This record gives sequence, structure tokens and C-alpha cells, in this order.
Amino acid sequence: MKIETQDSGSTKVVVLSGDVDLGHSPALRKTLMELMFEQRNVVVDLSAVTYIDSSGIAGLVEAYQMSRRNGTRFTLAAIADPVRRVLQLARLDRVFSIVETVADAVK
Repeated sequence: MKIETQDSGSTKVVVLSGDVDLGHSPALRKTLMELMFEQRNVVVDLSAVTYIDSSGIAGLVEAYQMSRRNGTRFTLAAIADPVRRVLQLARLDRVFSIVETVADAVK
């Protein structure tokens, strides 16, 4: 998995690519938690994620919960089909704020 962060105004965009699995999810969690402690609006670009397991989903859920406590926005954008299927299976597609593109999220 590769993690890149980009600034887009008051929002931090986290771009993920590759597999988000047990071996890589701690790095994702660390990145997201640091941004949550900074109380930043965060958009996670999932367009290049080829696989995500429950540990990756758990990191996203934890960041989402913290953003709610902080009063910041946490948005998933450009979700690749493998990720979409997992989110739908867990019914988390009804919990997260999801948009089609990163541009839609940072308006």
C-alpha cells in the first residue's frame, strides 16, 4: 500500500493505492489519526485501492468517529469497486459520507 497526502485548502487529501490489509493498515491508521488530532477535514481517495480488509475498514471507521467528535468532515471519494463491495456488505456505505470524485469532496 502507498499513502500520499496532499493539501487542498483547509482539507487534507489522503490518496491510497494498492492493498489495505493487516500488514499496511497500521500506517493508514497512524496517518488518519495524526490528521484527526490536527482537526483537519479529510478526504480519502480510494480510487487506486485494489483490496481492503476489516483492519483497513476499522481504520476508516475510527477516523470517521473521531471526525464526528472533532466537528470536522471525513469523506471517502472515488471508491474503487473492491472497496465499494466491502463497504456495502458491512452497510458502511450508509454511514460514511461518500462522493464520486475528490473534487466533489473539496468544494
